[in-house]
Amino acid sequence: MTQPENATPVVLVVDDEALLRWHAADLLSSAGYQVVEADDAASALRIIEDRGDIRLLFTDVQMPGRTGLDLAREVHERWPNVLLLVTSGGVKLADSEIPDHGRFVAKPYEERDLLQHVDGLIAEPPVT
Repeated sequence: MTQPENATPVVLVVDDEALLRWHAADLLSSAGYQVVEADDAASALRIIEDRGDIRLLFTDVQMPGRTGLDLAREVHERWPNVLLLVTSGGVKLADSEIPDHGRFVAKPYEERDLLQHVDGLIAEPPVT
């Protein structure tokens, strides 16, 4: 199932630290996005498999088990229409290290920075 162009974009927030995940989810929800949450890569993949409306994946890099960067790579391979935004407080990545023209935002991020990245990714025309 694909999302109609006028539908509210759905953002999947993945972070094993509950307070950080809830904060990002609340911020994005307050900005008008629909938000779905997962606490690890395996849960995130199940959510994307079950739903056809995820528009953007916002994931932490450092998580137990599969990293957020591994998750981003798999999502890019399996669901190339899902946009990618990666965050971390422990490692610094260049946008070029993120698949599919994704972006990186360092923790701790300012709320406006997170929203600018999400808004910017969603507003960009698809890369072909």
